[in-house]
Amino acid sequence: MRQAKFDAVLFDCDGVLVDSEPITNGVLRDMLAERGWQLSIEECMAIFVGKAVKDESALIAARTGQPVTEDWLASFRERRNAGLTLGLQAIPNILDAVRAIHAHHEGRIACASGADRFKVELQLRKVGLMPYFEGQIFSGHETPRSKPFPDVYLAAAAALRVDPRRCAVVEDTVTGIAAGVAAGCTVFGYAPEDEADTLRQAGAVATFKNMADLYPLLA
Repeated sequence: MRQAKFDAVLFDCDGVLVDSEPITNGVLRDMLAERGWQLSIEECMAIFVGKAVKDESALIAARTGQPVTEDWLASFRERRNAGLTLGLQAIPNILDAVRAIHAHHEGRIACASGADRFKVELQLRKVGLMPYFEGQIFSGHETPRSKPFPDVYLAAAAALRVDPRRCAVVEDTVTGIAAGVAAGCTVFGYAPEDEADTLRQAGAVATFKNMADLYPLLA
């Protein structure tokens, strides 16, 4: 086995492991429309992708004129989870990539997400990735600060007993890349569309369009 460039690989979840953003933001767009804030799915994703909805409570309240209550957030999570359970799919080629990276790094991989734990675990089970991340899942809801702060990546590195500077991070958003860079990790940007320049400007050392390219890039 070749010597690994990194001691551990830390994955974001939404948009990296699972294609959840259109589903989650479709639900969010509908619920915002019910409160009078009309957005297209593209506009909704531009505002909210990479961010926890609860962290955007002030913006939502300002645009809708209604407070973001715990009941409203609970309703959002319930409707979101129903949509994910029905239609979620893995990112193309991610299963083979994770399998190879997990073997190459002798299990030293983790999922470090800004989402709530229930959502992350639901998604990983749905697409068959849970066996690779069981016991190594970290949620920004459980750290003092979520992305773009580094807390969730620092927590993952500490749990794996790996120096963050020896960790690779796989991200797809500016917010997530900022978190990985702030943690001292080397960040790789997944850019299946035309976002490579934006992700590199945010601090990604390299970008790639296909998950089939990730294992060679890291190994």
